[in-house]
Amino acid sequence: MARVGLKKRIGIEESERVWVVSLDVDVCNHESAIGRIAAMVKAGDGGYVCFSSVHMVMESHDDPGFGEIVNGANMVVPDGLPLVWMQKLQKAKGASRVRGPSMMPKLCKYAAANGLSVGFYGGTEETIRGVQERALRDYPDLRIAFAYSPPFRPLTEPEDRVVTQDILRSKPDILFVGLGCPKQERWMFAHRDTIPAVMLGVGAAFDFYVGNFRECPEWLQHLGLEWLFRLIGDPRRLWRRYIYLNPRFICLAAVQLAGLRRSR
Repeated sequence: MARVGLKKRIGIEESERVWVVSLDVDVCNHESAIGRIAAMVKAGDGGYVCFSSVHMVMESHDDPGFGEIVNGANMVVPDGLPLVWMQKLQKAKGASRVRGPSMMPKLCKYAAANGLSVGFYGGTEETIRGVQERALRDYPDLRIAFAYSPPFRPLTEPEDRVVTQDILRSKPDILFVGLGCPKQERWMFAHRDTIPAVMLGVGAAFDFYVGNFRECPEWLQHLGLEWLFRLIGDPRRLWRRYIYLNPRFICLAAVQLAGLRRSR
């Protein structure tokens, strides 16, 4: 059933959230999201933030256990424009897209200006070096407390303990996690009680930041066609995500909205 209203996520103030197929998605913009993340850092209780796309919605629909992980986040931010459209169609005022690749540099700027430290977890070694180099060029006062490129396989328990201890010693206030969906959300959930940093699952933000992936032109983004731009650029990796998942999302969203109209 669709849900719209004020609900409280753990560790932050009440906020409006709108049900989109399988996820309770926060209504926010870049400024309000930064403010709430800053409040989480100040509270000192850690937590995690998910940037939700159609892909994440469908992963959550197909795997309810994963949906519980995402809906248990302190914030579920609308990264995908179709989610914003769904919020607006349910009369959510102020609904706005908040992209992970856009939020990461904005938060780095905020951290540099407010004496907060950041960490980066994910990506290749070359990419993680590039992220640090560019971040320090863009924000010379930024304190990078931690950076690590994990292997492209699950960590063993001893390896995970070492990485966790490294993060605890480094004490980043904000930890950007770039492992991709659903791996990064599962990782943040698994470490939510041991890592006191505010963790943000920013997906491909590292690759966008260093130029590994081309940014979609803004006019295409505004039309909701970023998925097509990315599919053309990397069809082998993304065809299933967009060709299989997107039509199913449209059908499920239509059924949800039709149910709302009938209930009125």
